[in-house]
Amino acid sequence: MTTKPVLKIGFILARRFTLSALANFVDVLRLAADEGDRSRPIRCSWRIVSATMNPVVSSCGIPVQPDERLGDPREFDYVVVVGGLIPAIQDLNPDYLVYLKRVAQANVPIVGVCTGAFILHKAGLMDGYRCCVSWFHHNDFLEQFEGLIPISDQIYVVDRDRLTCSGGASSAHLAAFLVDRHIGQAAARKSLNIMIIDEAQTSENPQPGLPLEYNTSDILVRKALHLIRQNVATPLTVGELSTRLKVSRRRLERHFGEALKLSPAEAGLSVRLNVARHLLSETDRSVTDIATATGFCDASHFGKVFRTREGLPPEAWRQNLAQVGQET
Repeated sequence: MTTKPVLKIGFILARRFTLSALANFVDVLRLAADEGDRSRPIRCSWRIVSATMNPVVSSCGIPVQPDERLGDPREFDYVVVVGGLIPAIQDLNPDYLVYLKRVAQANVPIVGVCTGAFILHKAGLMDGYRCCVSWFHHNDFLEQFEGLIPISDQIYVVDRDRLTCSGGASSAHLAAFLVDRHIGQAAARKSLNIMIIDEAQTSENPQPGLPLEYNTSDILVRKALHLIRQNVATPLTVGELSTRLKVSRRRLERHFGEALKLSPAEAGLSVRLNVARHLLSETDRSVTDIATATGFCDASHFGKVFRTREGLPPEAWRQNLAQVGQET
């Protein structure tokens, strides 16, 4: 007697999709589907659906062959959209947007992985839903979807029948969440263990890889640093930070003191100056523009603060850096 899979997943791959996001998600399913690592799709099944059946080339250049054409979405328990390079999203075959609307109408939950959340928004399927995107694409999302504030300080977000994650390793954790929900915790844990991932992370875990000079294991401080970085142009006060994080100001300040030996305000200023140094060294934007982009009231105030920290005004610092580069 053939056992039907408990968890059936259909995948849609965007052009230039992120291969690691797909691989991590599928490997969790594969390892949960059978005993050991025999990979038979017994408890889970996964199929890549396509509008054309042409191979889909990933962002690293490796093509993946779809399994079947777009059909009845009710064949699946979830439909997962794997995104990748943002420019390629603009060229998405419109048949996929039509199909995704059919998926929603059929009440099949939809998952957006990596920039898959961008595609779901483009299809008009995220209105009223919370949405997770990578910190790396936070500003890209704001530029494309006015009025929508993505969540970039968690590895994934589950909001009713919409599930979104930041991609990369977080894809494995979101897949493990689904395995846990439908098959059991033991199967989810087994998959992650075989993949050499220590333990399942909940959706509230902060995204790793924050491009800051600070490194801490304190989850509250890491979440605060994410918020500071995301709001560098309009800095949050310590009170606003604590409100967003749902903790008292005193607790937030204590965590910063223990983790970084800094106050939240001092860390916030350091983050803004770090961004300013990056813009001065990597772009030709004016000092006035950079002052605005990093939350200073004007170029004069920015210049005074920058000179106090670096010993030189911003433009002189930029010229000195360029001269050193030419000499080397």
